[in-house]
This record gives sequence, C-alpha cells and structure tokens, in this order.
Amino acid sequence: MIAHIKSPKRSHSETDSQVRATVEGILGEVERRGDAAVRDYSEKFDGWSPNEWRLSDDAIAKAVGELSHGQIDDIRFAQKQVRNFAQIQRDSMLDVEVETYPGVILGHKHIPIDAVGCYVPGGKYPLLASAHMSVITAKVAGVRRVVATAPPYEGAPHPAIVAAMHFAGADEILVLGGTQAVAAMAIGTESIAPVDMLVGPGNAYVAEAKRQLFGRVGIDLFAGPTETLVIADDSVDAELCAVDLLGQAEHGPTSPSILLTNSRELAEATILEVERQLAILPTGPVASVSWADYGQVILCDTIDEMIQTANELAFEHVQVMTQDPELFLARLTNFGAMFLGPRTNVAFGDKVIGTNHTLPTNKAARYTGGLWVGKFLKTCTFQRILTDEASAEIGAYGSRLAHLEHFVGHGEQANIRVRRYGSQPDLPWYEPVAAGA
Repeated sequence: MIAHIKSPKRSHSETDSQVRATVEGILGEVERRGDAAVRDYSEKFDGWSPNEWRLSDDAIAKAVGELSHGQIDDIRFAQKQVRNFAQIQRDSMLDVEVETYPGVILGHKHIPIDAVGCYVPGGKYPLLASAHMSVITAKVAGVRRVVATAPPYEGAPHPAIVAAMHFAGADEILVLGGTQAVAAMAIGTESIAPVDMLVGPGNAYVAEAKRQLFGRVGIDLFAGPTETLVIADDSVDAELCAVDLLGQAEHGPTSPSILLTNSRELAEATILEVERQLAILPTGPVASVSWADYGQVILCDTIDEMIQTANELAFEHVQVMTQDPELFLARLTNFGAMFLGPRTNVAFGDKVIGTNHTLPTNKAARYTGGLWVGKFLKTCTFQRILTDEASAEIGAYGSRLAHLEHFVGHGEQANIRVRRYGSQPDLPWYEPVAAGA
C-alpha cells in the first residue's frame, strides 16, 4: 500500500500564456532588429548595455585575476573531473565500418556539431558549474566553436563564471542574459554569429525561448524546475534525508523534493527535521516555499512499491540511501541521474564529481537521459557497394520493394544498377525485377 504522509499543495502546469507571448515577442524583435533589440532588452531586464557584450582577452584576464588561487584550484579540480568523464564517454563511442553482406559496406561516423551556444544562469545564483557541464562536454565532443554566455551579476561580469567559461575552453564569452541572449545566439545578430545548438539551464523565459527555437536550432532538453527524489529506509536517519531534500529545494520556490520510504518512523521524523532545518537554513525562505507547495513524503509497504513509484515519478535526481542501493540501480528505468548510498549526494553531481548536471525534468526521464558528450555528436551513416554482383543483387530486391510501395522512380534507381552491373541489360524501364532473376 502506498500512502502520502505529506502531499503537495500544488502541481506544475504548462508554461503560462504571458511567458509564451513575451518570449515570442522578444524572438521576433531580435530577428527584425538584431543588436539593437538585444541591447534594448538587456537594458530593460538586466540594466546592462555595454558597448560590447563579448569579453576581450584583457577583460577575461581581469575577471580571472579577481579570484584567489584557492578558488581557481577548486574550479580546475571540478573541471578535471567533468572533462575526464566526458572523455571516457567519448572514447566509448566508436565509428563503425563493416561488411554486412558480401560486397556491401555500411558504417557510421560521429560528427561534432559545428557551433554551440551554452547558457549559464547567473541571476539568483551564479551557477558557474553549468559552464563546466556544457562548455567542457562540447569541447570534448569536438565542437569547433563554443559560445558561452551568462547575465551580469550585480552589474558586472561574474568573475567565477567568466573564469569557469575560460578554463573550460569557450571560444567566445558573452555577458548577456535571458531570452535576449538565447535569441542572439540562435538567430544571430550583426555582432554575434548564429549557433547550431543551444544548451544549458535557465529560468522559465529561457526554457520557453529554447522551446520556441527548437527546430531552428537543436537543444539539449526541455528543462523545468529541478527535482529530487530521496529513496531511503531505516538504514539512514532523518537528519541526512532532510539535508538532501532541502539542499535541492533551495533552487527555487517550484522545485519539488520527495522522500520515498518504507519506514513510517523515518517519514515522520524527516518531516519534523525538515522544519527544524528550515528555521536555520540561510536559503530557508526559498526552500520553505518549495517544500510547502511541492514537497512530499510517500510511504510504501514494499520495495516493489518503492520501485514502481520511483519509475512513475521519473525524477531528475534520485538519491538512494537503503540497505541495498544496487537493487534500485538494477531495477529503476526512469531517472536523470542516480546517487547510490549515503556517501554521495546530488550536490556532488551538481558541482564536482564529474557526471553532467543538465538532466531531464517533468518526466522526460521516461524517454531521454541528460546532457552528455553524445548530445554534441551527429551519428551519420554511410554505405558503399564494392562489387557488381552486390549492386545487382541489392538492386533486384530494392526494385521489387520500391514497386510494392508504388515508388516507380525509386524502382528505376535500382533497375539501372541491375542493367549495368547485372545480367539483365534489357530489363524494361519502370517495371520491377522478377523474383529469382
């Protein structure tokens, strides 16, 4: 039996019409007026209208110079972990070329996307980790041109974000935020050449801009508020569960955090512990809203019920703190990233451990994983026929199958190969090759 010890007060709805209309208007203006529109919106929303959005080498060096050696070392450590795992992923993706039938060669190549725009949020929180996750992964994939952008922070480029973009290998660094930044990168302006793909998290307006631009450019994911599911049993305590729930609830007032457990004692203790921690958590004013409106505590009788519920939720982050966490790794199918055991947690994945933190939300984990090196690669197939015999034999099958679909032009593409490379030089036009011929 599955019971809700704490239920949410609200549920997420589709993007409201005001957001959609605002974004549509900004995209249209950027397309019509280019840099002028970008400048107007940047001034309106961020109070930011410098002569040049793109940072010069001197400006980048100045930003890096504002950080301590310790801060730089920390950024470089995190980036080393991200780069290492991205390279391991890239090395696992092999080009293929194989003779699948006598005289027939088929294959595929992994080709990097040519230009990518990486959005790094920097409004409420300067999320420099998003630079690691997007820029480094794109560069390991072999993307030739990576444009990275973040909004100004308190009226200036944020030094840590700029440093993270620079160390990650960004080819161009912009100080530009919001829908206007996404529009400038995707559509292009007089000063910003367009990209082929947009990646990175952002607020509701950035997410909606990516949705409206999808098709014109590629995107990584349709992202919503961050989600955390803590799966726990009586092998851990309420303090640990509460910390891991609130650590993600602080993202924003619409970020759901859920405890899924088979221990009533833990469920009830965690609710009390959450309230205790909210009273002392510096980001409590934000986390308390998300916990009150979207937080849940779900009690199950069995492991099977816990697995069923977790798969139905299909959450972005799934933290498993049970006696046998490997069981959940083996049986869960819908999740963005999983964190196994009490020694790890979502924050490690968000900031430093090396896996990517751009992950599916809103149940998208049912059909996709998160951002990884493969997202920046196009897997493109090719074929080659080596012998006359193979061309004629494949052509005969192709002719009959094309005519079965009433595609006589396709059939003739096959027929002409049968005439030239086979033993039927007098094969009539626009007729299928006879079986056994």
